[in-house]
Amino acid sequence: MKTMAMVVRQDAYDLVLTPLAFAYLGVAYYDEINILFVNWAVRLLSKQGVEAIKPSADHAGTPVEMIEERVKAAGLPADLHEIFKKLKETGKVHLYACSLAAQIFGVEERDLIPEADGIVGATWFLTEKAEPATIFMQY
Repeated sequence: MKTMAMVVRQDAYDLVLTPLAFAYLGVAYYDEINILFVNWAVRLLSKQGVEAIKPSADHAGTPVEMIEERVKAAGLPADLHEIFKKLKETGKVHLYACSLAAQIFGVEERDLIPEADGIVGATWFLTEKAEPATIFMQY
């Protein structure tokens, strides 16, 4: 079984697009894709966080709508929550919130979007998902 594991730590729209695009494209090749959201990125798996996403400080003057238009023109869903939905529809992608990050940034199980697979410990993710993965990436 070919698997991909990723750790995502950025929560800005333009910075999270790359790992999600790799996951989106990876479902054609990998049997399973596991993504752990740590640090600020854990908020992206919450209902409030997925709706409040903004560009990074490097691109703060760029409207999210403009980036979304370009993402849509490239053939990907532009809305972050829609990307999560499409990834989950494949049946191959699992989205995990890091328990330490969730504690630090105030994300509880009840706050998670339906597409999230829950809050897990980083050690579990590293030993069960990342270590045996065919490929591991971090963003």
